[in-house]
Amino acid sequence: MDSELLVGERLNSVEFFLDQVSLRFDEKVLSLYAWPLVADPDGISIGFGEPGYRDALCFVIGLSITASTYVEGVELTMEFENGVAFALSLREEDLNTSQAGELTAGGEVYEF
Repeated sequence: MDSELLVGERLNSVEFFLDQVSLRFDEKVLSLYAWPLVADPDGISIGFGEPGYRDALCFVIGLSITASTYVEGVELTMEFENGVAFALSLREEDLNTSQAGELTAGGEVYEF
């Protein structure tokens, strides 16, 4: 997956499901089948199940991604304009499924 597809995209909504979260941007949807860590600008992170986790994900609604990296089998990271970052482990031992997520953009679906 080309993580540059996310740079400049503004987050419009965060949708929670039983076992996944979807991040909706203007023209793209990033569905994550594992829960990302959320780190504030000071590097303090919060994970799924911790108090305030969902609030931390929603805190960046309306903000744009300024940087994103994708290292196959390792990690997907996204940094927002306020310095908050999402990090999704792509390591097999951290996933409950064979797929970590998918990006739908311009009629194309990119699985990772």
